[in-house]
Amino acid sequence: MFSLKDKVAVITGGGSGIGQAIAVLFAKQGARVHILDLSAESGAETKKQIENAGGQCTIQTCNVADQKAVLSVFEKIGRTDILVNNAGIAHVGTVESTSEDDFDRIMNVNVKGVYNCLKASIPHMKTHGGGVILNMSSIGALVGLSDRFAYSMSKGAVSAMTLSTAKDYIKDNIRCNSISPARVYTPFVEGFLNKNYPDNKAEMYDKLAKSQPIGRMGTPEEVAHLALYLCSDEAGFITGCDYPIDGGFVKLNT
Repeated sequence: MFSLKDKVAVITGGGSGIGQAIAVLFAKQGARVHILDLSAESGAETKKQIENAGGQCTIQTCNVADQKAVLSVFEKIGRTDILVNNAGIAHVGTVESTSEDDFDRIMNVNVKGVYNCLKASIPHMKTHGGGVILNMSSIGALVGLSDRFAYSMSKGAVSAMTLSTAKDYIKDNIRCNSISPARVYTPFVEGFLNKNYPDNKAEMYDKLAKSQPIGRMGTPEEVAHLALYLCSDEAGFITGCDYPIDGGFVKLNT
């Protein structure tokens, strides 16, 4: 069940956090994993984990915001059965405190990066009879989050791209869905707490954890298990859907 044996899976931002958990799990389930990351060093730990467990992993160095580079990488990879658009960056601020540079940076990675990978992968999926695309959205696309203007905007675009792609390519046997996590405890969150709350880290961690009605943050592995299901043949009747994985944040906080 949930086998990805002999499937080629491309995962952007697979060097840490949620992307790393997805890459490791997909390889465990038999996929040949390609990690797209800014540098070979950033994906080295993921590759090590996968290969130590007997899996297959290749690191493709690439800036997802650079279309020529993305197209070149996907030409090199060739057949693509699964694409996980996970690469993304965060930003804290309202519309007033968000600079033009901040806005452009978020757009280039979180929106253009997804577009570039969709554009590069879909022709290969069509050539080989179909495929599965999973985009990483956020609860920021579903509800209003304080001080997350640019980030939430970018994830709203990801949700719209998911729906458009699902509709445009359903006849090509390409499924496209998204996942919308709430707070997940990743190295980014750890770094955020260390930088901004060095003197009361435990208190702020507890506050962030309790913003989810379930009383804690999610784990990268929990998101990876949902990703596995949606990218497996067992989810063959699912397309054009978004799946909040949020400890009750969206439905139980309203």
